Amino acid sequence: MIDYSTQFLDFFVRDLNKLREELSAYGNEANIWKTSGQISNSAGTLTLHLIGNLNHFFGATLGNTGYVRQRDLEFSTRDVARATLIADLDETIAMMQSTFARLDNRSLEDTFPIMKHEKHETTGHFMIHLYGHLAYHLGQVNYHRRLLDL
Repeated sequence: MIDYSTQFLDFFVRDLNKLREELSAYGNEANIWKTSGQISNSAGTLTLHLIGNLNHFFGATLGNTGYVRQRDLEFSTRDVARATLIADLDETIAMMQSTFARLDNRSLEDTFPIMKHEKHETTGHFMIHLYGHLAYHLGQVNYHRRLLDL
């Protein structure tokens, strides 16, 4: 039988590591926080948002880590050092690995504890949603870097 929880984890870890690479690829660290014109979210803001999102929905909700999300700060905090963002991503990866170690295929069929968009979903369905969210913002960071790290 295929272990889908392990496959989900592989995708999340792969893309969180790619986010680390994107942050490291900025030639000028200050440009991580740059915005311009219609680009209103910096790579730093998107990184903080992803860290908060995953720590809330995986860490606190499935892993009982005690994490308390402060979503407004994800969008208002500025000028966090690249090294701190990367360290926070590393901690998020470790949390994901710890949380996923307790999941199996059967738990993916359970109802996710938080209702989203006014309906209940399975944990597996919600993971697909969260992975799409991560991939979407990772793509934005890639474009941000290539457009604004001049």
